[in-house]
Amino acid sequence: MITVSDKAKDKIEHLIHDSQLDASYRLRASVAGGGCSGLSYKLDFDNEMRPMDQEFEDKGVRVVVDMKSFLYLAGTELDFSDGLNGKGFQFHNPNASRSCGCGESFSV
Repeated sequence: MITVSDKAKDKIEHLIHDSQLDASYRLRASVAGGGCSGLSYKLDFDNEMRPMDQEFEDKGVRVVVDMKSFLYLAGTELDFSDGLNGKGFQFHNPNASRSCGCGESFSV
């Protein structure tokens, strides 16, 4: 499962509202090769389910993950920070053995 913090939930709802997306859209989380640690996180809004997608709902936020990415993201909490040390979404991933300083990439 992928969970969402209260701050991430608020930011996601704000982004959906500002983008004027309807209720068919979900947050799509995925992993791609790249970044300084080898794998990087990606977030987007999507209104299509693909074969083998996994869908989770936490605090009213629907999150979709493809099966390959889910292997890396199982148990991850999505958070949002708006502090002085960096602003943006953060992945608290228990599967990551190493993360880069910016938190946008990781390795297992």
